[in-house]
Amino acid sequence: MTDALPEIPCRYDGEGAFSAATPHWRHTADKHFVIGETYNLAHQEQRSRNSHNHYFAELTDAWRNLPERWAERLPTVDHLRAYALIRTGFADSATFVAASAKQARDLAVFMKPRDLFSVVTVEAATVTVWTAQSQSMRAMGKARFQDSKSKVLDYVAAMIGTDRDALAQNAREAA
Repeated sequence: MTDALPEIPCRYDGEGAFSAATPHWRHTADKHFVIGETYNLAHQEQRSRNSHNHYFAELTDAWRNLPERWAERLPTVDHLRAYALIRTGFADSATFVAASAKQARDLAVFMKPRDLFSVVTVEAATVTVWTAQSQSMRAMGKARFQDSKSKVLDYVAAMIGTDRDALAQNAREAA
């Protein structure tokens, strides 16, 4: 068995048994699981592909309308999304304490290229590296994705001087 098991869609038969939803998934299960072993099954709510696509359409529209002061700092829509995730609290952080403020600045210069989407801050002799959390379907369930989507879109709408409704309307018109 491998460490990273695939997510296998299953169907409940109403009699207490779950089985792979299609022959393809049955074959995948056969490769990764042992007959007779007991496995824990966890329900994962699926999020809408339309919601996912609409989110990225709105982000792209916001990125195209960024004020000049943001355009250099956020050269791609992925940079904008990561920055907004970090600013809205959907981020992980690592803090490093240096021996001096100069060493902290040097460390920050070294840390920045490690992740092009991270935000690195320096306060006195402390360096904090903020990294956006993944919004993949595996990393974020439906409710957490919806929460992050809402907060990120509110944030980027404010960055371009508009509101969510106008941002959504522009994205629909651009599609």
